Formats: sequence, C-alpha cells, structure tokens
Amino acid sequence: MPSETSGLLRIAHAEAALGFAGQERRILKEMQAMRERGHHVELICRPEAKLVQAATEAGIPVRTLPMGGLLNLLRGAPKVCRILREGHFDVLNTHSRIDTLLAGLGARMAGTPLIVRTRHLTNRVNSMLAYTWVPHRVTTVSNHVREYLIERGVPADRVETIYSPITLPPPGLRSALREELNLPPEAVVVCCVAILRATKGHRELIEALRPLMKDRPQVHLVLVGSGSPMFEQLQSMIEEIGLADRIHMLGFRHDVPNILAGSDIFALATQKEASGTVYVEAAAAGLPVIGVDVGGVSEMVKNGETGILVPAGEVTGLRAALANLLDDDGLRARMGAAGRRMVYAEGKFSLAGLAERTEQVYRTWLAQLGFHGPAAPGSH
Repeated sequence: MPSETSGLLRIAHAEAALGFAGQERRILKEMQAMRERGHHVELICRPEAKLVQAATEAGIPVRTLPMGGLLNLLRGAPKVCRILREGHFDVLNTHSRIDTLLAGLGARMAGTPLIVRTRHLTNRVNSMLAYTWVPHRVTTVSNHVREYLIERGVPADRVETIYSPITLPPPGLRSALREELNLPPEAVVVCCVAILRATKGHRELIEALRPLMKDRPQVHLVLVGSGSPMFEQLQSMIEEIGLADRIHMLGFRHDVPNILAGSDIFALATQKEASGTVYVEAAAAGLPVIGVDVGGVSEMVKNGETGILVPAGEVTGLRAALANLLDDDGLRARMGAAGRRMVYAEGKFSLAGLAERTEQVYRTWLAQLGFHGPAAPGSH
C-alpha cells in the first residue's frame, strides 16, 4: 500500500506502567525503530517508571508526570496538551488505560492529528472508552486481539495488527549453556523462557515431561524466568519428584539467545497469550516449538511445520508432542529449519518490518483523517 502522506513524523508514546516487561520492551523497540527511519520520537511516562532510564539510555527524550487518579488526570491532561502542541506532534500512541485517558484527553485538547491506542494484552476489557471514544484508531499485537476488540465494538476499519518484533540472534553464536550446566554430550535439552506465573503453564509442562524423563535419561529441562511465589513453588515441586538434577531453574537471564542456541526444543504451555513472540525467537534460533493453541499463538507457530500446537488443558497432548520431538531428531531438524525460514524470509517480526508497517498504518490513518503531511508549527 503506498504512503498517502510524505515527510517525517513527530511521534509521542505514552505509557503509565512502571515495570519493564514485554509491553514496555516492545514500546522501546518501536520508538528506536521509528527513529531509525528518521522520525522524531519522544516518551511520556511516570517519573518512577523503569522506562525512563531505558529510554534515556537509548537517547530518546522523556517527559514525566504523575499518572493515576482523578487529580492527576485533571492536572496531567493540560500538561500533555502543552507538550503535544509545543512539539507539533503528528501522532500520540498510548499503551495502557491510564495513559490513554490522561494523554489521550490532552491530545484531544491539543488537536493532535492522530491518536492511536495499542492493545498488548488478551485480558477482558472492562471499559471500551479507551478504545472507542478517546483514540482515533487502535493497533493490536495479534489478529486474535484485533478480532476480540472488533467483537466488543471497535469498527473493523479502525483497528490494525502490528506484530511485535524480535531481536535476531547474532550469527555464529556458540552457546555456553551445556558447559554451564555440565550436561553430557548426548543430552537433549527442552527449554522454556517465560515469566513465572500460573497461566504460563510451567506445572503442566513439568507434569507432561515427568514420565518422559523417567524413560529418557538424556532429557533435561531448562526453565528461564523469575516470579514469586511460583519460583519457590516450582523448586519444591521439582525436589519432591526427584528431578532437581534434570530440571534446571535459571531465574531471570539477559542471555536468552545463548540459552536458545544451547537447546534442542522450545516448549511453553501458556494458557493465555496475546501473541507469544517468544515462540518466534525460538524459531529464529532454529528450534522446533511446542505450544498451546490459545490467543495469538497460532499466528506465531505454523502447526505441523515449525512446531506442534496442542489444545488447551491437555497434558496428554502436550506429552505426546514432546515425545514426538524428543524421539525424532530428524523431525526436530526439519521443524527447526522451517522456523528459521519463516522468521528470516517473511520479515514481519523484524524491527525493520515493525517500523515499516507502523509508518504505513500511521500515514494511511492520517490521510483518512484529512492530514496529508507532517504537522507544521501553528498547524494544530
């Protein structure tokens, strides 16, 4: 689709969250990718947010103000209005309910040409105000989330899917995982990378693997991720079933590409997932993947080609999928190769693909709303 406006854009992102998990990492990647295309990007967030440091270190200008509660809304909206007017921003992109209401109201007051709300989660939406009245348009991280919002009343022509990007593994990466864990040469490593919470299915994964590991002494499971009290609960469970020497809990790690490169299979039995780009990261590392067919996971995994999807709540199906891949190194190799081809050939999960798609969507919507060029001083 050709661009309907020309020139570089001035884009502000607003986020009320304080942490630095998947959603915040996606925002930072998006800002960096759009800046690489020459656009001007800035961030509006809370003073205590971890994004402040991350964005500052990335060289992205940050504006901070308190968010949450009626008083901060009444004080903050005029401040955002001034920021957007003085900065002549073309686009405000919000990401959570609180910042959508506060910054979105400020953008409406400022006459900002395009207000976009991005929906990152698959949870039920209680109030549709932050998707219908405040923003002009909505983006989602998967078609699954897009279809849900359409069902809830967002017009289909006002919501588009823009997949989250992954960082491709460095070429020629040699993993140190097996040396770190002192694994034997014949070890077959199943890895799982996810925050430790009940919906991520770590218990189910261990339960599915338990009898397989009994019959296959070469199989090891590596769990990467943090989160209390699940970390401690899983440790106790692993001790009780006598697999502490075969199930390795590594906690939070900064070297996920190293861990994926040292593994043979990626498995995540999440019971709820908006998109699941970690499956794509594993595919980029050449791993066959096993997942549960929920949310947007089927958009990340080509069932039967790059991996195996099983129905939700079926530990027996999960066990069968694991057994198939554990016992067939040829199948592992074929699915792993197909996953790498999917990631590198399609490009929709790349940083460049994210930026190109985002710019395309922004420009099309700006044109639909009657703006055929970037904002100029005094234009709004």
